[in-house]
Amino acid sequence: MAKAERVQPRLKKVYEDKVRAELTERFGYKNGMEVPGIEKIVLNMGVGDATQDKKRIDAALNEMMLIAGQRPVVTKARVSIAQFKLREGMPIGVKVTLRSDRMWEFLDRLINIALPRVRDFRGVNPKSFDGRGNYAMGIKEQIVFPEINYDQVEKVRGMDVIITTTAKTDEEGRELLRALNMPFTDRDETQKAA
Repeated sequence: MAKAERVQPRLKKVYEDKVRAELTERFGYKNGMEVPGIEKIVLNMGVGDATQDKKRIDAALNEMMLIAGQRPVVTKARVSIAQFKLREGMPIGVKVTLRSDRMWEFLDRLINIALPRVRDFRGVNPKSFDGRGNYAMGIKEQIVFPEINYDQVEKVRGMDVIITTTAKTDEEGRELLRALNMPFTDRDETQKAA
């Protein structure tokens, strides 16, 4: 029987065929290793109401597993906070780190399927970079992902998406994501709103 060959993720192919050349031309990199790329994507979902009901963390775990395609880690409280009825070691969220092909496949689904399904979507903020080329954004509802069945969702939860790049500056990171079709809002609109 013939072995099935691995299919390269679509967005990774676009990055290698088109985006690397565009970035090299734009920033004048002399070495191919200087060209920024995406290192990892971290998804984090806080489940604050898990302190009252332990089943909530299981629901969040399953939803995150469907979205990410791999099993998430349960995050636990590091310190006790009496006002929140929180004890050290209690589960308070789930997170997953995506690398390699799963990372590219998730980014493709995020940009082309999930973000356009967000209500009143006008683009993501182009200023949400950390100063080192990494991008962070929030998603208010997990139901924008097609893997989530709306009828089986107990509670609408948001999540954080952190895209870690090898870019040295915010401008390089922004151009990398823009070349991958990340729907940033126009700079003119951002300046008018400020």
